[in-house]
Amino acid sequence: MAGYVGDVAIAYDRDLGHVLFEQYASDIARRVAERSVRDVLEVASGTGIVTRKLRNVLPKDAQLTAIDISDSMMDVARAKFLPHEQVTFQIANATILPFDNQVFDAVICQFGIMFFDKDMAFREVSRVLRRGGRYLFSVWDSRHYNPYASLTFEVMKQFFPSDPPRFLEGTVSSFEIDPIKEMLIRAGFERINISVQRRVYDIPDVRSFARGLIFSPIINEIRERGEVDPENIVEVLAKTFVREYGSNPTCFPMQAILFEVEKSEENKPQL
Repeated sequence: MAGYVGDVAIAYDRDLGHVLFEQYASDIARRVAERSVRDVLEVASGTGIVTRKLRNVLPKDAQLTAIDISDSMMDVARAKFLPHEQVTFQIANATILPFDNQVFDAVICQFGIMFFDKDMAFREVSRVLRRGGRYLFSVWDSRHYNPYASLTFEVMKQFFPSDPPRFLEGTVSSFEIDPIKEMLIRAGFERINISVQRRVYDIPDVRSFARGLIFSPIINEIRERGEVDPENIVEVLAKTFVREYGSNPTCFPMQAILFEVEKSEENKPQL
């Protein structure tokens, strides 16, 4: 994932990993393990949050491959595994998968498809999946259902009224179901199941959460503008969170959309 380099990858995993991703990661890993699988691919695996959950629930002899485009994210992920745990980490692009046709039983991508061309990525997943294989991926619902995002947007506008950083806006931009469904059908998928996942997350340290959001790839946009100390933004964002949801510890509602689809058993040409 572009922008997740150096200290950004570490802050992402430390300050945001548990809050934003852990519950969803446990759920998607459980769903994958409900069926017998030998070869599993995780796309946009980041710092290994889902990867760790997958390895915990998959059979010991199942082969797990995790790909991402960020070396820094991969470094954080690798540190979570022992050498014997049969996890292969590989730098790769989601739209040009470096694998043969029909070699995986399941492909997973949690909160990653907003970072690349969906049409190309879906076709590549279809290509590497065996017939009847499953593709599970999640996206954030709109910022209306994810106040951590909407409140961060508002704070960004306070500091940069004419040109606020846009990274976080992209993370909650893939919530329209019908266009995604049409792309999946064109790529050769069927049995498309879609579920809305509403959760409430505990935020043990509001300031750490606010700092994790600002020192995500947003920090690159802030530094490019060079007008504001990022720590000042963290302070204002933390106070905004406390005003809306209370001080430590507090809870935030969050909402994602999960897609579970299967590759056709028949050898249908992609449209």
